[in-house]
Amino acid sequence: MPIIYKCPGCGAAMEFDSTTQKLGCPSCGMQIDVKEYERMYNNDAFGASQAGQAEKTNTEDMKIYHCSSCGAELVADQYTSATFCSFCGNPTLVEDRLRGDFQPSTIIPFKIDKNRAVEIYKGWCKKGPLTPRELSRSSTIEKISGIYVPYWLYDYSAGTSMHANANRVRTTRKGDTEYTYTDHFQVFRDVSAEFERIPADASEKMPDDAMDMLEPYDYGEITQFASGYLSGYLSERYNYTADEIQSRATNRANRYITDIARSTITGYSSVSVLSNNIRMNPTGSEYSLFPVWILNYRFKNKNFRFMLNGQTGKIVADRPISKGKAFAYGAGIFVITLIITMIGGLLFI
Repeated sequence: MPIIYKCPGCGAAMEFDSTTQKLGCPSCGMQIDVKEYERMYNNDAFGASQAGQAEKTNTEDMKIYHCSSCGAELVADQYTSATFCSFCGNPTLVEDRLRGDFQPSTIIPFKIDKNRAVEIYKGWCKKGPLTPRELSRSSTIEKISGIYVPYWLYDYSAGTSMHANANRVRTTRKGDTEYTYTDHFQVFRDVSAEFERIPADASEKMPDDAMDMLEPYDYGEITQFASGYLSGYLSERYNYTADEIQSRATNRANRYITDIARSTITGYSSVSVLSNNIRMNPTGSEYSLFPVWILNYRFKNKNFRFMLNGQTGKIVADRPISKGKAFAYGAGIFVITLIITMIGGLLFI
């Protein structure tokens, strides 16, 4: 069932304001805390105006909903949980994608709004002298979208027993003679650690390597999930369950505990790890949503992607190269170099 958060003051659709961290009304300017809104209206009356049950389409992966504001049909795939009405533009939440097993436990709200995201994108374009002009056009920039990406966060109780051979080289001098001594050591470390909220994105559409590079997120701003945070943004529910992608988090936890143990072996000229017996005990998982600004574009029949951490502003992006700009840039450097060389030659005549 589609949900629209309506303003208690004027009835217009409200959106989450990343600047104030509250639901904001673009019509009358009213601001209200997300959790306070849900406590006061409890998905009744003003908030969460709902339409009828979803209708099935001809394809199994798509459903049709009716916008509770204008009555238009909304088509959403089986993973969409927040979208917009194409006719009236109102932000709409798909209620059945946010309940039961699909209801997130926590969320990191957007901290960067669209205007700031566009500024960061334009700045990124300007930093690349060979970036094609097409990427700076309004028709391209307007496609940038804020989306909440589903994540599983894993907890582990970990430990490792590490054995290593280490050498320490020292040199002394007596008169004209230099003596080199090599001391050999057998080193043992037994290290334990608790890891909390190791992230793994659960979206099939998002590339894992790019999502990993968007990290880290500041967990100091993670909060209990409330659907109001999604209003005005796109969102998807997870494609993969916690069990299906846990190996990704486990591999990271293995690396973390290994690096911790190895970092304690210091003061030697060389270290050779002989064995690393890891003990890994999963202690829990948590379903969460993290904010990302994303812009997909196509240049010379190739797909490129610009991604921006919606909390920290970290950029992960592909940058295509304009052959025309590259040629002009190279020619310019050649001409300038030639002129400098000629002037230098004249000075020595």
